[in-house]
Amino acid sequence: MLNHSKLIIYPFLTFFYSYVLFNDAPENWQLGFQDPATPIMEGIINLHHDLMYFICVIFIFVSWMLSRTLWHFEKTQNIIPSTLTHGTLIEIIWTVTPACILLIIAIPSFSLLYAMDEIISPAITIKTLGHQWYWSYEYSDYLNEDGESVMYDSYMIPEEDLDLGQLRLLEVDNRMVVPINTHIRIIVSAADVLHSWAIPSLGIKCDAIPGRLNQTSMFIKREGVYYGQCSEICGINHGFMPIVVEAVKLPNYITWISNKLSE
Repeated sequence: MLNHSKLIIYPFLTFFYSYVLFNDAPENWQLGFQDPATPIMEGIINLHHDLMYFICVIFIFVSWMLSRTLWHFEKTQNIIPSTLTHGTLIEIIWTVTPACILLIIAIPSFSLLYAMDEIISPAITIKTLGHQWYWSYEYSDYLNEDGESVMYDSYMIPEEDLDLGQLRLLEVDNRMVVPINTHIRIIVSAADVLHSWAIPSLGIKCDAIPGRLNQTSMFIKREGVYYGQCSEICGINHGFMPIVVEAVKLPNYITWISNKLSE
């Protein structure tokens, strides 16, 4: 009786929690996107779904045309081949139709592209510096009594030091902490070689280039812990410099930044 009840309850719990819990870290054999936490990532996922519609329609149509061609023009069924070499109408159709599809796709694509590059009056600016093989963060908007800004390094936690429930190769000793519902500007650079600051759930992937400042922005809509990794091959330990962003409510962020300034 107990096993029978488990068979009934477990699918229900799986369905329920899939709509309650967010997936902000990679999972084994994952094929889809992580759950979005910013408007930009929502736009990326929506554009992907819209493009999949066109891809499926084109795939079905081309497969149908190919199968009909192979069937009807097979040697035994079409002993005397046609001598037709050109068809003006069909050539116009197969040129104009893809062009129209590309124009339809271009409208949301360019809209999303410009939205990703736009920086909207940031309330907070955070500088991210890539090293071999860790990240440094600087909150230059806040100064302590000595006139120094909040700066700290973020290293990956070794596997043997992980606590129960922490993610292997993704946990760090010092997370980037940011408030939700706030426009934040991220300035990205590197101290040695090329790196890339990327967090899938936030829809961010910004190259870190030595001697150059790149910038991106984020507006996180919900609390959570978001995981990313360096996405530019940067040396032997490229796979061991994860990124963790913790989004909290504004009062909690103020408390955190105050404690950092008093350290």
